Amino acid sequence: QVQLVESGGGLVQAGESLRLSCAASRSIFSHSAMGWYRQAPGKQRELVAAEGSGGRTNYADSVKGRFTISRDNAKNTVYLEMSSLKFEDTAVYYCNAKMGALNYWGQGTQVTVSS
Repeated sequence: QVQLVESGGGLVQAGESLRLSCAASRSIFSHSAMGWYRQAPGKQRELVAAEGSGGRTNYADSVKGRFTISRDNAKNTVYLEMSSLKFEDTAVYYCNAKMGALNYWGQGTQVTVSS
């Protein structure tokens, strides 16, 4: 069974940092491009950062220079290091795995940034 389990969300003040983790089933992790998306209230889900199995990364313009995606293949885990957090980063963050035509999602973790 494919599983993506996120952790690390919480309430922080603007300017602080947070790290999100997503543990994936071994069956998909090594064959998938992994990414983080977020959805704020009343807005569409948007890509935050993604990393292909070959290591190429892609970031939303709004988080470039502040967020870093990385993956630990030994732990089947992808991370999102978030620094200099802003109020507008408040959202539910979702882990995503794309393996060919298949698309998997985690349950989401809430990140709230107080101004």
